[in-house]
Amino acid sequence: QVQLVESGGGLVQAGGSLRLSCAASRNIFSINVMGWYRQAPEKQRELVARITSGGRVNYADSVQGRFTISRDNAKNAAYLQMNSLKPEDTAVYYCNAFDHGMDFWGKGTLVTVSS
Repeated sequence: QVQLVESGGGLVQAGGSLRLSCAASRNIFSINVMGWYRQAPEKQRELVARITSGGRVNYADSVQGRFTISRDNAKNAAYLQMNSLKPEDTAVYYCNAFDHGMDFWGKGTLVTVSS
């Protein structure tokens, strides 16, 4: 098992930047995939970005070129750098760890982008 705690959310104007952090309760070196998901009001949770233990990344089309996911195994952490934020990026952002067939989730951090 692993516990995940997100931080870094907040209110930002359109065009601004935020960096989300995900702190894990144990070493993440062996965790297959670390990811970020988001859920906007009245919408389903969707994948934003994910990174494998080997460093392979993929992004949702809507954030490609604006967001960057990374992981620091030495710090047991994952990050999401979000640039050029848009009002439609407003959502609760969740950190996810997919490890040996099991999903683990944080409680989320709210990102609000004002126009």
